[in-house]
Amino acid sequence: MEHKGFSICDMIPLLNQLPSHVANAIVVIVFLLIVAQLGTRGLRKDPKKYFIPEAKLTFRTAGEMIVEGVLKIVKDNMGPRGPEFMMIIGTLALFIFVSNVLGLIPGFHSPTETLNTTGACAITVFFLTHYYGFREHGIKYLKHFTGPVIWLAPLMVPIELIGHFVRPVSLSVRLFGNIFGDHYICAIVFGLVPFLVPLPMMLLGIFVAIVQTLVFILLSMAYFSGAIEEIEHEG
Repeated sequence: MEHKGFSICDMIPLLNQLPSHVANAIVVIVFLLIVAQLGTRGLRKDPKKYFIPEAKLTFRTAGEMIVEGVLKIVKDNMGPRGPEFMMIIGTLALFIFVSNVLGLIPGFHSPTETLNTTGACAITVFFLTHYYGFREHGIKYLKHFTGPVIWLAPLMVPIELIGHFVRPVSLSVRLFGNIFGDHYICAIVFGLVPFLVPLPMMLLGIFVAIVQTLVFILLSMAYFSGAIEEIEHEG
Protein backbone atom coordinates (compact mmCIF):
# COMPACT_ATOMS: atom_id res chain seq x y z
CA MET A 1 0.00 0.00 0.00
CA GLU A 2 1.34 3.45 -0.89
CA HIS A 3 0.42 7.00 0.05
CA LYS A 4 -2.03 8.56 -2.36
CA GLY A 5 -1.67 11.97 -3.91
CA PHE A 6 1.03 13.92 -5.66
CA SER A 7 4.38 12.24 -6.19
CA ILE A 8 7.54 13.99 -7.37
CA CYS A 9 7.98 11.17 -9.88
CA ASP A 10 4.82 12.39 -11.67
CA MET A 11 6.84 15.43 -12.80
CA ILE A 12 9.43 13.25 -14.57
CA PRO A 13 7.84 11.22 -17.42
CA LEU A 14 10.62 8.63 -17.53
CA LEU A 15 10.34 7.89 -13.81
CA ASN A 16 6.57 7.92 -13.98
CA GLN A 17 6.73 4.90 -16.29
CA LEU A 18 8.47 2.87 -13.59
CA PRO A 19 7.02 1.26 -10.45
CA SER A 20 7.00 3.77 -7.59
CA HIS A 21 9.62 1.98 -5.48
CA VAL A 22 11.97 1.69 -8.47
CA ALA A 23 11.57 5.35 -9.42
CA ASN A 24 12.20 6.53 -5.88
CA ALA A 25 15.17 4.18 -5.50
CA ILE A 26 16.65 5.82 -8.60
CA VAL A 27 16.08 9.22 -6.98
CA VAL A 28 17.99 8.03 -3.89
CA ILE A 29 20.87 6.65 -5.97
CA VAL A 30 21.15 9.83 -8.07
CA PHE A 31 21.09 11.94 -4.90
CA LEU A 32 23.90 9.89 -3.32
CA LEU A 33 25.95 10.07 -6.53
CA ILE A 34 25.58 13.85 -6.68
CA VAL A 35 26.59 14.22 -3.03
CA ALA A 36 29.58 11.93 -3.57
CA GLN A 37 30.61 13.94 -6.63
CA LEU A 38 30.35 17.21 -4.72
CA GLY A 39 32.29 15.73 -1.81
CA THR A 40 35.19 14.53 -3.95
CA ARG A 41 35.27 17.51 -6.32
CA GLY A 42 38.79 18.81 -6.65
CA LEU A 43 40.43 15.87 -4.86
CA ARG A 44 41.32 14.09 -8.09
CA LYS A 45 43.03 17.22 -9.44
CA ASP A 46 45.09 17.75 -6.29
CA PRO A 47 45.73 14.49 -4.33
CA LYS A 48 47.43 16.49 -1.55
CA LYS A 49 44.00 17.71 -0.48
CA TYR A 50 43.27 14.20 0.83
CA PHE A 51 45.62 14.93 3.73
CA ILE A 52 44.56 18.51 4.41
CA PRO A 53 41.30 18.77 6.40
CA GLU A 54 38.98 21.63 5.48
CA ALA A 55 38.27 24.26 8.11
CA LYS A 56 34.52 24.55 7.49
CA LEU A 57 31.61 22.21 7.00
CA THR A 58 31.42 21.16 3.35
CA PHE A 59 30.17 18.17 1.41
CA ARG A 60 33.63 16.68 1.82
CA THR A 61 33.86 17.13 5.60
CA ALA A 62 30.27 15.92 6.07
CA GLY A 63 31.03 12.87 3.95
CA GLU A 64 34.21 12.16 5.90
CA MET A 65 32.31 12.30 9.21
CA ILE A 66 29.67 9.90 7.90
CA VAL A 67 32.25 7.47 6.51
CA GLU A 68 34.30 7.60 9.71
CA GLY A 69 31.17 6.98 11.79
CA VAL A 70 30.14 3.96 9.73
CA LEU A 71 33.72 2.66 9.72
CA LYS A 72 33.83 2.87 13.52
CA ILE A 73 30.64 0.83 13.77
CA VAL A 74 32.08 -1.75 11.38
CA LYS A 75 35.37 -2.03 13.31
CA ASP A 76 33.61 -2.22 16.67
CA ASN A 77 31.39 -5.07 15.50
CA MET A 78 33.67 -6.99 13.13
CA GLY A 79 37.11 -6.33 14.54
CA PRO A 80 40.29 -5.77 12.51
CA ARG A 81 38.79 -7.33 9.37
CA GLY A 82 35.84 -4.98 9.43
CA PRO A 83 37.22 -2.50 6.87
CA GLU A 84 37.18 -5.30 4.27
CA PHE A 85 33.38 -5.08 4.38
CA MET A 86 33.15 -1.29 4.51
CA MET A 87 32.08 -0.95 0.87
CA ILE A 88 28.99 -3.16 1.13
CA ILE A 89 28.06 -2.07 4.68
CA GLY A 90 28.55 1.61 3.85
CA THR A 91 26.49 1.29 0.67
CA LEU A 92 23.65 -0.45 2.50
CA ALA A 93 23.72 2.08 5.34
CA LEU A 94 23.56 5.14 3.08
CA PHE A 95 20.98 3.72 0.68
CA ILE A 96 18.67 2.43 3.42
CA PHE A 97 18.92 5.57 5.57
CA VAL A 98 18.27 8.00 2.71
CA SER A 99 15.46 5.76 1.44
CA ASN A 100 13.88 5.70 4.91
CA VAL A 101 14.05 9.49 5.27
CA LEU A 102 12.82 10.15 1.73
CA GLY A 103 9.30 9.06 2.66
CA LEU A 104 9.09 11.87 5.22
CA ILE A 105 9.40 14.49 2.48
CA PRO A 106 6.08 15.54 0.88
CA GLY A 107 5.86 14.33 -2.71
CA PHE A 108 8.13 11.33 -2.21
CA HIS A 109 7.61 7.71 -1.23
CA SER A 110 10.26 5.70 0.55
CA PRO A 111 11.68 2.81 -1.54
CA THR A 112 11.92 0.80 1.68
CA GLU A 113 8.14 0.98 2.11
CA THR A 114 7.90 -1.99 -0.27
CA LEU A 115 9.10 -5.57 0.17
CA ASN A 116 10.61 -5.45 -3.32
CA THR A 117 13.30 -3.01 -2.19
CA THR A 118 13.92 -4.42 1.29
CA GLY A 119 13.90 -7.94 -0.15
CA ALA A 120 16.51 -6.97 -2.74
CA CYS A 121 18.79 -5.60 0.00
CA ALA A 122 18.26 -8.70 2.16
CA ILE A 123 18.89 -11.12 -0.72
CA THR A 124 22.09 -9.23 -1.57
CA VAL A 125 23.27 -9.74 2.02
CA PHE A 126 22.26 -13.43 1.85
CA PHE A 127 24.30 -14.19 -1.28
CA LEU A 128 27.28 -12.08 -0.17
CA THR A 129 27.34 -13.90 3.17
CA HIS A 130 27.92 -17.23 1.45
CA TYR A 131 30.23 -15.69 -1.13
CA TYR A 132 32.50 -14.40 1.65
CA GLY A 133 32.24 -17.76 3.41
CA PHE A 134 33.36 -19.76 0.38
CA ARG A 135 36.02 -17.18 -0.46
CA GLU A 136 37.44 -17.47 3.06
CA HIS A 137 37.23 -21.24 3.61
CA GLY A 138 36.62 -22.84 0.23
CA ILE A 139 34.61 -26.06 0.36
CA LYS A 140 35.34 -26.25 4.11
CA TYR A 141 32.76 -23.49 4.55
CA LEU A 142 30.11 -26.23 4.43
CA LYS A 143 31.30 -27.30 7.88
CA HIS A 144 29.48 -24.24 9.21
CA PHE A 145 26.25 -26.12 8.56
CA THR A 146 27.17 -29.41 10.25
CA GLY A 147 27.51 -28.17 13.82
CA PRO A 148 30.40 -28.53 16.28
CA VAL A 149 30.15 -32.35 16.39
CA ILE A 150 30.19 -34.15 13.06
CA TRP A 151 27.79 -36.90 14.08
CA LEU A 152 25.12 -34.25 14.70
CA ALA A 153 25.26 -33.21 11.04
CA PRO A 154 21.98 -34.96 10.03
CA LEU A 155 20.18 -32.86 12.64
CA MET A 156 22.13 -29.62 12.32
CA VAL A 157 22.20 -29.29 8.51
CA PRO A 158 18.37 -28.90 8.10
CA ILE A 159 18.25 -26.51 11.07
CA GLU A 160 21.10 -24.39 9.72
CA LEU A 161 19.63 -24.30 6.22
CA ILE A 162 16.25 -23.16 7.53
CA GLY A 163 17.95 -20.52 9.68
CA HIS A 164 19.96 -19.17 6.75
CA PHE A 165 16.99 -19.04 4.38
CA VAL A 166 14.88 -17.26 7.01
CA ARG A 167 17.48 -14.49 7.35
CA PRO A 168 16.52 -12.52 4.21
CA VAL A 169 12.84 -12.85 5.13
CA SER A 170 13.50 -11.50 8.62
CA LEU A 171 15.70 -8.66 7.36
CA SER A 172 13.30 -7.54 4.65
CA VAL A 173 10.04 -7.83 6.60
CA ARG A 174 11.44 -6.06 9.68
CA LEU A 175 12.68 -3.07 7.67
CA PHE A 176 9.58 -2.90 5.48
CA GLY A 177 7.14 -3.20 8.39
CA ASN A 178 8.73 -0.52 10.55
CA ILE A 179 9.22 2.02 7.77
CA PHE A 180 5.79 1.45 6.22
CA GLY A 181 4.06 1.70 9.60
CA ASP A 182 5.93 4.84 10.62
CA HIS A 183 5.30 6.66 7.33
CA TYR A 184 1.66 5.55 7.19
CA ILE A 185 1.01 6.97 10.66
CA CYS A 186 2.80 10.22 9.71
CA ALA A 187 0.61 10.50 6.61
CA ILE A 188 -2.56 10.01 8.68
CA VAL A 189 -1.53 12.60 11.28
CA PHE A 190 -0.53 15.08 8.58
CA GLY A 191 -3.88 14.57 6.86
CA LEU A 192 -5.79 15.27 10.08
CA VAL A 193 -3.63 18.11 11.39
CA PRO A 194 -1.51 19.53 8.55
CA PHE A 195 0.41 22.12 10.61
CA LEU A 196 3.04 21.89 13.37
CA VAL A 197 1.56 18.83 15.15
CA PRO A 198 3.05 16.36 12.60
CA LEU A 199 6.56 17.75 13.26
CA PRO A 200 7.15 15.55 16.35
CA MET A 201 6.02 12.58 14.25
CA MET A 202 8.57 13.51 11.59
CA LEU A 203 11.31 13.70 14.22
CA LEU A 204 10.22 10.28 15.43
CA GLY A 205 10.33 9.14 11.81
CA ILE A 206 13.98 10.24 11.52
CA PHE A 207 14.76 8.33 14.72
CA VAL A 208 13.06 5.22 13.32
CA ALA A 209 15.01 5.63 10.06
CA ILE A 210 18.31 5.68 11.97
CA VAL A 211 17.40 2.73 14.20
CA GLN A 212 16.20 0.55 11.33
CA THR A 213 19.33 1.34 9.31
CA LEU A 214 21.50 0.33 12.28
CA VAL A 215 19.52 -2.87 12.85
CA PHE A 216 19.89 -3.89 9.22
CA ILE A 217 23.64 -3.29 9.00
CA LEU A 218 24.35 -4.76 12.44
CA LEU A 219 22.60 -8.01 11.48
CA SER A 220 24.39 -7.99 8.13
CA MET A 221 27.75 -7.61 9.87
CA ALA A 222 26.87 -10.47 12.22
CA TYR A 223 26.12 -12.70 9.20
CA PHE A 224 29.37 -11.73 7.45
CA SER A 225 31.40 -12.29 10.63
CA GLY A 226 29.81 -15.70 11.12
CA ALA A 227 30.65 -16.68 7.54
CA ILE A 228 34.37 -15.91 7.83
CA GLU A 229 34.99 -17.16 11.35
CA GLU A 230 36.78 -20.45 11.98
CA ILE A 231 34.79 -23.39 13.34
CA GLU A 232 36.37 -26.29 15.13
CA HIS A 233 34.77 -29.71 14.79
CA GLU A 234 35.14 -32.74 16.93
CA GLY A 235 35.30 -36.13 15.35
